[in-house]
Amino acid sequence: MPTALITGASRGLGLALARALAARGWSLVLDARGAAPLAQAARELAAHARVVAIPGDVRDPAHRAALATAARELGGLDALVNNASTLGPSPRPDLLDLPPDALAEILAVNVVAPLALAQALAAELRPGARVLNITSDAAVEPYAGWGGYGASKAALEQLTAILAAERPTWRVYSVDPGDMNTQMQQQAFPGEDVSDRPPPEASVPGLLALLAEDHPSGRYAARALVPA
Repeated sequence: MPTALITGASRGLGLALARALAARGWSLVLDARGAAPLAQAARELAAHARVVAIPGDVRDPAHRAALATAARELGGLDALVNNASTLGPSPRPDLLDLPPDALAEILAVNVVAPLALAQALAAELRPGARVLNITSDAAVEPYAGWGGYGASKAALEQLTAILAAERPTWRVYSVDPGDMNTQMQQQAFPGEDVSDRPPPEASVPGLLALLAEDHPSGRYAARALVPA
C-alpha cells in the first residue's frame, strides 16, 4: 500500500488528511510538535492503517533524520505533505513592527524546514512521488498584517516551482487549502468567531485528487479541484 509522510498531523488539515488516507489503507509517518495530541491521533488512526508517529520540530535536523529513517523502514514514500507551519506573532503586526527574529523563525518553519525535509527524504521518495507544500492566498495577495507569513508562503511557492523543474519524475505542488476553521485561523483573529470558516475536511478531497490523479506540477486551490 502507498505511504505518506505528513507534518503537522496532530490537528487541523494534517489530521484530516491523515484520517482520509488511513481510511484508504495508506501507511503513515506523522509529525507534530505536541507529543500528547500526536499520540492520540496515532492511536485513532492505527485502527485503520500502519502508523509511525514521531513528535518533534521540523526545524531540528535530528528530528528530520528520524522521519527519514521511519520512511526508509516502511519501504519508501509515495507522498510528502509539508503541512506544518507557523503564523508568527499574534495579533499580527504590520511589517514595520515585525521583529526580525520573528520573521527569521517564520521563514525557518515555513520555508527552510520543508526544503530540508525534502532533502532528507529525497532518497526515500519513489519515482512519481507527490510533494505537497501547503500554502495560502497570502502568498499572492498583499494582506495588511500578513507580511511575515505571506512572504514565507510566497518563498515556499517559488521553492516548490523550482523543485518541480529540477525533479520532473515527481509531482510537486503548492496547495492553497483556503480559509479553514483551525487553531491557526483563530490565532490570526484572536477574540473573533471563526466558526463560519469551512472545516479542514472541506479541503481534503482536493488534496486526495493531487495524490491519486496525474495533475501536472504547479499551484492549486484545493477546493477548486473538487468543487462541493
